[in-house]
Amino acid sequence: MPGIDECLTQAMEIAGARAASLIDWSSGLALGSAGVSPTGDHDTTAAEATDLVRAAVEAATFTAGEDREAPMQDIILTADHSYHLLCFIDTVFDSRLVLHLWLDRSEGNLAGARFRLQALTKDLVLG
Repeated sequence: MPGIDECLTQAMEIAGARAASLIDWSSGLALGSAGVSPTGDHDTTAAEATDLVRAAVEAATFTAGEDREAPMQDIILTADHSYHLLCFIDTVFDSRLVLHLWLDRSEGNLAGARFRLQALTKDLVLG
């Protein structure tokens, strides 16, 4: 089973990747990070990503009619020069984890990065 460091290393191999973090969104802490944080500090980035995740998960607009245990697969935020992909990780234990990838818009492929992140999260959990 790949560990956190290997997962982040593989995420950083995605074309256009600038940073990757595994975040516990119940606490707002980064369990591991790689690359250069958008804010210059991975802990700040994890806390701000957690705010975004919580806002989406707690909003009935985005979760109505969905499975209450795992209401979302991912969140994609687009900016002028980058993408932020937050991929939710389904685990067998009670955890709230997301894999956050900061992707350069001119060098990355959003669809390819999303597909690769989903595969990485499955590998992280299933081995």
